[in-house]
Amino acid sequence: MDFTFGPDDAAFRAEARAWLAAHLVGAYAEAAGTGGPGSEHEGIGIRRAWERELGRGGWIGLGWGDHGADCGNRRASLTQQVVWAEECARADAPARVGHIGENLLAPTLIAHGTDAQRRRFLPAVARGEELWCQGYSEPGAGSDLAAVRTAAVPDADRGGHRVSGQKIWTSLAKDADWCFVLARTEPGSSRHHGLSFLLVPMDQPGRIEVRPIRQMSGTSEFNEVFFDGARAEECVGGEGNGWAVAMGLLALERGVSTLVQQIGFAAELERVVRAAVDGGAVTDPVLRERLVRQWAELQTMRWNALRTLGSTGDPAAPSVAKLLWGGWHKRLGELAVEVRGAAGAVGPDDWSARSPYALDEAQRLFLFTRSDTIYGGSDEIQRNIIAERVLGLPREPR
Repeated sequence: MDFTFGPDDAAFRAEARAWLAAHLVGAYAEAAGTGGPGSEHEGIGIRRAWERELGRGGWIGLGWGDHGADCGNRRASLTQQVVWAEECARADAPARVGHIGENLLAPTLIAHGTDAQRRRFLPAVARGEELWCQGYSEPGAGSDLAAVRTAAVPDADRGGHRVSGQKIWTSLAKDADWCFVLARTEPGSSRHHGLSFLLVPMDQPGRIEVRPIRQMSGTSEFNEVFFDGARAEECVGGEGNGWAVAMGLLALERGVSTLVQQIGFAAELERVVRAAVDGGAVTDPVLRERLVRQWAELQTMRWNALRTLGSTGDPAAPSVAKLLWGGWHKRLGELAVEVRGAAGAVGPDDWSARSPYALDEAQRLFLFTRSDTIYGGSDEIQRNIIAERVLGLPREPR
């Protein structure tokens, strides 16, 4: 496909840049660069306000087509969606807290939901008013998602379902208004059979408990979520069809969202290169070669993302993309501390005045990216998917 920027994209870029310059001021400007993977604990209040500001400006749901327009927001081409992401990165806007609702839940409702479900949930996401989290992984059912044990039974009194079980590694669960939950609704079923995709409001005291998970980076952006008869108000795609809906949602992580992710990666790489130049590490031929390799691999990831945008039905695309960016980001985290030499292993100068576990940006990047090859489907699982579903190799013994 042709992915060059044309005159319409240039006009869209000018509009986006002007809007950001006019609105990214005051407290929003002070929160510039906060949040994002590894730092989701930062500035939740101001980032929620920024989400609503984006909604008022019509900048949420650019890829929803007519559904976004029905919510009063803009509709944008693929190139224009990338332009918007580039301009947000250039302006160093606060990281989004509504990305799960906008980029995962909403497209899933557009593809599998009913008209009533779309009318109920899409406008609230488009206004930046309701935040979502994802209830997929469980202890013993992370990369092997088909092993989920969280169960749901019909609610005879009020309709819907009652959900009981545990989810883990749930980003933004402390702040989300809703959670989409993959649960087993057919007693005695196993693997991908008998699952349903349920929508659960998080404000159910005594029915839902959220416990933050403290990471080695000192932050707690992931959570455990315990459901004790919590009410699920909606089922998307029909009862028992949860596996197909869940797999459709996971496929949304490729494409434009991957390109948007790479914009942030490029900014991180630029900071690492700058540190290497400023500190003199760039004179080391081994480190210099590794920095060049990181740049080249990032270009390869971009080309792969563009290739998958122009193709359909490639079963390996999500797994290949995950393998590429997970390992790349982990290696970047290692470089971030290595280019600083011994200084990369010590705390900030004002350590005593801060938390006893204070970390600088490079150290946090190093620690958090250790998880990139695990969450969202481990490297081992991705390789199994490619081997079995694409190359036709024998299945791994269970």
